[in-house]
Parts: sequence; C-alpha cells; structure tokens
Amino acid sequence: MAEVVHMIDSEVFLAFSTYATIVILKMMLLSLLTTSCQLRRKVSVDHEDTVFVKSEDDQRKAVRAGPDVERVRRWHQNDLENIVSFVLIGLLYALTGPDLHVALLHFRVFLCSQIVHTVAYMTSLPPPTRTLAFSVGIVCTLSMVYRVLCTAFYL
Repeated sequence: MAEVVHMIDSEVFLAFSTYATIVILKMMLLSLLTTSCQLRRKVSVDHEDTVFVKSEDDQRKAVRAGPDVERVRRWHQNDLENIVSFVLIGLLYALTGPDLHVALLHFRVFLCSQIVHTVAYMTSLPPPTRTLAFSVGIVCTLSMVYRVLCTAFYL
C-alpha cells in the first residue's frame, strides 16, 4: 500500500494527471460544441427533444442531423474511443513507475496526436492526416499497454 501512495505522489503521476486533465477537458468542450451545433442548426437526434416544436411536420424535420452535426458527433465519438482508453491505461502505466522522461514522451505524443486530430477535423485537412494522428495516439497507448503488461505479468 505504501508503494501505491508513493507512486501517486510521484512526478510521473502528477504529469499524467496534467495531461489526462487536458484531454478530458478537450473531450468535455467537444461535448458542448456538439450541443451548440445542434442548437444552431435547430436539429435534434431524439424525438423528445422537439417538445417545443409546434407542428408534427416541423418535429420530423427537427429530428435529423445535418452533415456538420454528424461530423462533430463523429469527432466526439473518436474522442470517447481514444481519450477514455488513454486515461485508463495511462493511470495503470503511471502506477508501474516508468522513467519520467519516457512517461512524458508518451503523454505529450498522445496530446499532440489529439491536437492534430482535432485540427484535422475542424479544418477538414486532407487524408491521411486524421488517420495518422489517430494511429500515433493508438501506438502511444499500446506502448503504455505493453509496459503495464510487462510489469504486471513480468513478461
């Protein structure tokens, strides 16, 4: 138990906490952007959200998502798929006691990949920009998975 308390008190854990907070904040802001986009376009994905629309015809029109709303939703879905994995694996990784410089490299590379992915989505950068950014983030997370498994199973 004392080892876990020591690891939580470590610089690696503090660094992880910083980078995890940044990417979680990004994901939360994207959630607000999704809602904002739906409100601006006056669309909803759920029928019950059209309660203030008077006619049935207008309600049917409101329960749809335009291409820009769907784009933001896919962007948010990608964040959910990648950032949640990073945070969970990163926590376990930080508890394995990695070298601070190696840990910072993992955290910074992941954050940069998320920033590039976000910019690529926002500005519709040409392929394969988003795919490369996604791949870099996944490789970074898988590298941490490898460290966790090697430490946990003594591989």
